[in-house]
Amino acid sequence: MLTSKNVTRGRPRGGTADKRQAILAGALTVFARDGYTRASIDGIAGEAAVSTRTIYNHFKDKAELFHSVIQTSTARIAEAHLDLIDRHLGKITDLEADLVAFGLAWTVAGTDSEHSALVRQINAEAGHLPAEAVTAWQEAGPLRVRRALGDRLAELGQLRVADPEQAALHYSLLISGANPSMPGAPRTDEEREAAVAAGVHAFLYGYSARDEALAP
Repeated sequence: MLTSKNVTRGRPRGGTADKRQAILAGALTVFARDGYTRASIDGIAGEAAVSTRTIYNHFKDKAELFHSVIQTSTARIAEAHLDLIDRHLGKITDLEADLVAFGLAWTVAGTDSEHSALVRQINAEAGHLPAEAVTAWQEAGPLRVRRALGDRLAELGQLRVADPEQAALHYSLLISGANPSMPGAPRTDEEREAAVAAGVHAFLYGYSARDEALAP
């Protein structure tokens, strides 16, 4: 016998694309502000200006909504970084200068405030989040970009890159110029430029192939 619950579960989730986008945008704001554990469907509905029933027409539960939010948000940021890799490292004329220019663009590309806040919440709540959502986020965003950057660095021919992903991680960490005493503290443009230049210099010291070229 079919019950109303059976019918609801059997009915495909749908609705207009505009409603879905409003839900994702509202959920991003709430998850970035409150984290996964404290966020509620009621709060997300209020932020998105939709009913809770509308949310459940699109998403099975909070876990599925969270999964979609981090996938959508990280894909947007990842595409921006992949575009930078193609534009700045597609053709190298001066390795150090080009890596500095790329680094300056790279450090700005990831400054979307809501996405950054969402990532901080993910890191803070990692042990309480759906494991599949965290894995999907890593694969769609950080790991995907790291692999692409590592592959490009290895293809340049002017660097000694035994482990492309590790090289990409080292480059990213070195150009970030994060202050360990005040992580996340805002920096002036001059401080950012100095940090990137110093980071690239240190990276090339460890990865430059010039010494090998000079060897007999």
